Amino acid sequence: MILSMKKISVKPILFLIVCLLSLSANCFAQATETFDIATFQPPKGWQRQDKGGAVIFKTINEQKGTYAMIMLVASGESSGNAKKDFEVEWQELVAGQLGIKGKPELEPIEKKDGWDVLSGGTAFENETGRSAVILRTYSGFGKTFSAAAIFNSQDSLPAIEAFASSIELRKTGLGKPVNATAENQQLPSADNQSGSQPSVTQFFWKQSQSRKDIGGYAGYSRNTYHFNANGTYEFSRVDFQNYTPKYYLENEEGTYKITGNKITLTPRKAIFSSHQSKKEDPPLRSGNLGLAVVQYSFEFMDLHNDGRWSLLLSPVDGIETKRDGGFSFILNGEKRSTYSYAAVNANGELVP
Repeated sequence: MILSMKKISVKPILFLIVCLLSLSANCFAQATETFDIATFQPPKGWQRQDKGGAVIFKTINEQKGTYAMIMLVASGESSGNAKKDFEVEWQELVAGQLGIKGKPELEPIEKKDGWDVLSGGTAFENETGRSAVILRTYSGFGKTFSAAAIFNSQDSLPAIEAFASSIELRKTGLGKPVNATAENQQLPSADNQSGSQPSVTQFFWKQSQSRKDIGGYAGYSRNTYHFNANGTYEFSRVDFQNYTPKYYLENEEGTYKITGNKITLTPRKAIFSSHQSKKEDPPLRSGNLGLAVVQYSFEFMDLHNDGRWSLLLSPVDGIETKRDGGFSFILNGEKRSTYSYAAVNANGELVP
């Protein structure tokens, strides 16, 4: 028999879950798993799906007509405000995907191991009838992490509660910025190994972004710069999506000039192509892209205090570029008109 959610207020359900999350999950203890910055104990007997930017656990009881799904979403940069982080995740993961227009019922922010934890939820109608969704966000150490649960029966609550109470997050902090200036930066030499920071020519520089929806992983984009010691550069973009055509590629070549902490890119050639299933497939469409000179101010940062450098490029005019895409970099709770590129090797692997 399907539980009638119409007779149940989401507020008591949310309160029940939040209260029980403070209890030990030892009675459900089993092997611990890891995803992104989280470790957890998966719900026993639930089906697991890994979708790159998300991990999904789900269970269906066809006889009762009940279902439940738990989703963990890869961490991102925090705004520095737990409520703002929750609102962003709610709009992207819940309101945007499920079409929910009402505001969620929120619980007071909790403090847990240095994280600000905010939970909220609401009821909604879908093809199965009345269901409920609860979102829980963790904000702190420069990061935000989210877990969501969707269900249409209270039968799933013990497993959801035990799963949520088992989540532990690795603490990740932001490092102090190191500005690139004419006094402390050797440019554009490729052999700057003795200084405290790299040169633009020392590594490849990559920016990766995953797209997500309520079903999990939706695709990704990867931009890569390679600055040569002879004053030339190459830029490539790989954009993948689950539906066809699956791949969109860009390749650009040009020259660059550095003056102080400013770098000016002058493209000489830029082309694009789209491909049905593989990057190696014959292009469905291809052509030339417009050539636009762009000047950035730049700086290097060890963002996570782990010895790995990032190159931050900020367009001098403050306008997003077609080459780099939209701004998404947040530092110390403030969104910046900046692109963050991580140091990688020629194979695209993070440099230790």
